[in-house]
Amino acid sequence: MQHQDLDRIRGVKSLEPLFGPTTKLSRSERLTHWADLLDSMAGRPLRALEDVEYVSPAVRRDMRKEDSPLAVAFADPVLRTDGLAGDRLGDAMDYFGLSERQAHWLLCDCHYGGRMTASEVAARVRDEARPLYDILRPQLWASLTGAAVLAGAVASVALL
Repeated sequence: MQHQDLDRIRGVKSLEPLFGPTTKLSRSERLTHWADLLDSMAGRPLRALEDVEYVSPAVRRDMRKEDSPLAVAFADPVLRTDGLAGDRLGDAMDYFGLSERQAHWLLCDCHYGGRMTASEVAARVRDEARPLYDILRPQLWASLTGAAVLAGAVASVALL
């Protein structure tokens, strides 16, 4: 360690890491950032993981592939600095908070008909980033209005 003059130390404005503040990204922010990365390479073909559902759970977590959406995420310094440990499926599931079902939906070749593009995966990743309430709100509203109509119909029949 080198001795520094006090005036020089006072001149340093910030000691933040190279890639920004040390606060961790939320799950939604991590997924949105991944989707933005994929959108930036919109038409680029990517390689999907093969037969994810047929591999044993222990082997499944170690699955990886060059030029996959997982490799795109791991190549990003922001996500690596935030805690993405590698480009394996298990690393992505842990970091992005994905269930087995979600990881399969996003990354398995059986959902892309043999042709996966970055923009398709980005759209799916964005859907996973949306809060559940935003996804269910239209269905909830339809259920409530349908229940109100049904209750009104039952009440009018009861009066007859």
